[in-house]
Amino acid sequence: MNHQNETKLLVFSLLFTTALLGLGFWLWNQFTPGVFEKEANVSPDSDSTSGRISLGEKILITDQINSDKERGVQAFAQGNFDDARSNFQASLRQNQNDPESLIYLNNSLDNSSKYIKIAVSVPIGGNLNVAKEILRGVAQAQDEVNRHGGINGKLMQVVIANDDNDPTQTQKIATQFVQDSSILAIVGHNASNASIAAAPIYQQGGLVMISPTSFAQNLSGIGSYIFRTVPNISSQTEPLAIYTLKTARKTNIALCLDSKSIDNQSFKDEYAKKILAGGGKINPTRCDFSASDFNSTAIISQLISSGADGLVLAPYVGRINKALELAAANQGKLALFGSPTLYTFQTLESGKSDIGGMVITVPWHPKAIPGNPFPEQARKLWGGTVNWRSATAYDATMAIAKGLERGYTREALQKVLHSPDFFVNGATGKIEFQESGDIKGKAILVKVQPSKNSTADYDFFPLQEK
Repeated sequence: MNHQNETKLLVFSLLFTTALLGLGFWLWNQFTPGVFEKEANVSPDSDSTSGRISLGEKILITDQINSDKERGVQAFAQGNFDDARSNFQASLRQNQNDPESLIYLNNSLDNSSKYIKIAVSVPIGGNLNVAKEILRGVAQAQDEVNRHGGINGKLMQVVIANDDNDPTQTQKIATQFVQDSSILAIVGHNASNASIAAAPIYQQGGLVMISPTSFAQNLSGIGSYIFRTVPNISSQTEPLAIYTLKTARKTNIALCLDSKSIDNQSFKDEYAKKILAGGGKINPTRCDFSASDFNSTAIISQLISSGADGLVLAPYVGRINKALELAAANQGKLALFGSPTLYTFQTLESGKSDIGGMVITVPWHPKAIPGNPFPEQARKLWGGTVNWRSATAYDATMAIAKGLERGYTREALQKVLHSPDFFVNGATGKIEFQESGDIKGKAILVKVQPSKNSTADYDFFPLQEK
């Protein structure tokens, strides 16, 4: 079965599942009145998403709770926005880099009638660091929009959802967001498994979804309401394949990926295709981070005995530790390369010298676009640097804000984003969308090298930087 047929089958299956879910939801809703409302005040405590959605009335990120933040959500829940605002400000003075508090602060600037509402869904329970990275991009964009007068005079309000990168949860959250007519767009989801599960629901419900981080090929073409601000997988694998063959001069390449991750399956397929087209060879040794019998030492031994001279690490975001285990077992024997998933502080902090010299393809780096104000603004706002997930989430939010300037409805926003004259200047450059919903953009390469300015003692440096 070719790739196009696989994609059609996947989309058909998802649409069929969505239709069944929708029918079940409708029947249940007929006999359970009042659980879901089509107006602005959809209850975040419904059975399907209990405790997972908040506009400011509950704390979803619980690792840095302080009394000011607790008082803030209590005041917000009571409709006392003046007290909520002052408490969220106090909370940020204690935890400057807490994106949830900044979003809630912006959500409490005025009464609800003066807001335009969007939503963001992140894996707080699945990968907290990644969730925070995405939320920082959304929060920075929201704060910037509101500081500059909002969207045609209306402030931007952001609902936060925790989906754990669980496809079942994303479908439930998507259903609830579609039912809430006050939500005009969604930034999310993170992992492609989660995004692909939810996308047909957004498409059927006519709600724009912009994923800042899902790069699987199968996300393209699901529907006209589905977008992303991360470059498609082909544009990410091409520069890495060229570097592998031409600069690193490695020709027998082993691929270690996660078979349960759609993103990295796409990454493997596209990268392998380009390596083979360039005259290289894909090593036949099986390496799967999700395998129950995964043994890093045994795998490295097999790779070396089979003649491999390069190793590509493409883990699921929840199994980065497995990739770092393999890097440690490698002990510098094979040249290391990686997918964008590895561009995290966890990689640097845990990997250290084991990953020194590893080259990764990424959508963005703070030094990639000289003169772009985003990196410095982010540093001042959060007290440190941010990574590519923050940048692409910022771009997704800014694209929504710019689009809503030309129309306050879901349908109008979708048409604007597809318009050939639409663009907005973002963290990764000029944001424009292709007909498929993919962003017009390309990836860059970064290399892990020692750094005196990083608390991890290592950092990512763009290859063009000397």
